[in-house]
Order: sequence, then C-alpha cells, then structure tokens
Amino acid sequence: MSVQHPDPPGSTDALRLLIRRISYGWYRIHHTGNPPLQFGTRPSNRFDSPAGEFGVLYVAKDAYGAFIETFGHETGRTPLVTQAELQAREISIVSSTRALRLVDLRGEGLSRMGADAALTSGSDYALSRRWAMALYRHPRQPDGILYRARHDPARTCAALFDRAALALTARQTGTLLVPAHLGLLADILDRYGYGLG
Repeated sequence: MSVQHPDPPGSTDALRLLIRRISYGWYRIHHTGNPPLQFGTRPSNRFDSPAGEFGVLYVAKDAYGAFIETFGHETGRTPLVTQAELQAREISIVSSTRALRLVDLRGEGLSRMGADAALTSGSDYALSRRWAMALYRHPRQPDGILYRARHDPARTCAALFDRAALALTARQTGTLLVPAHLGLLADILDRYGYGLG
C-alpha cells in the first residue's frame, strides 16, 4: 500500500531540525553570463520557494555532484551531454566567510522531523517546496538544506537560502571544456557513463 508523504506541520516550531555547521567550499554549474551567486525565486526546482517568498542557490560538495544535478534530470534516456550544453554553462567555486547552518536531510534528520526520502528524491516538487518554506520560516533560521543528489546519492548537495547571500563569494573557473578542466570532464563522463555529443 502506498502512503502519501505528509505536508509539514502547521506550526514550524514543531519541527525538530538536525542542523550541521558546514565550512567547506561548494561547486556550482550555472549558465554562462549569469552571475554565479544568483538566488532563484521562481518555483522550478525541488527546494524553491512556492511563490517567490525567498531565493535559493543550488550547489554541490564537488564537481561530480554539480554535474549530475545539472545534467542528470532525464531518467531513462541514454546519458549524453553535448558540447553546446557544456559551452552554455560554467563552473564556479562558492566559498563562505562563516560556517553555514544547514538542515541535514541526508539521513536521520528526515525521521526527526517526520519526513522521508521522498522529500529529497521524489517527483512531487510542490511538496518539497512546501517543506522548504517551513524550513525557511523555522525559528532557528537555517541557511539552507543539505540533501543527497537524486541521480548519485553518494554526492552531497545544498539548497542555500538567500539569507546566506552576504556570507558567500564565488570564483568563476570557465566551462568544463576549458583545457584546465578537460581531465575532470573526462573522469566525470566516464564515472557516469555519459557520451559527449
């Protein structure tokens, strides 16, 4: 019998959050020409605000996580990325001037607040956005959400709330097609079994 994942409780105070303090840097793949620290407010990704109430910046702990979160959305198709797709995006390294306080949804943090992995890997993005709103409004004021990449659960990703913006800086490093990144690109494509078109 299938059980539908619950909505967050009416009172965000009731949520028992597992918050980690994270100091490491992050990787982000974004459209060339867009600033690397652009917090999206339109509801299009998993932990976006439901109606533009706050902005979200998506990052990954390493370049592999950033790649698979960017190019791994179409489950069931032959894994392929084109040179045009790679040329249209660049990779940036995001750093923080302080430890970020992130709600950990990679393990026991889900159970502690009455959720499960459908929140971080399911297809009901409207549900995930309602939970993101609840976490954003929580009295502990977290800087964002830690979660596992849907297409490679070994990779840690984060959805950073706009309240963390003043603590962040970014260094743009070019596309994955620049000579300095070709070795990394080859390893990523090999690891995920992607062809290059």
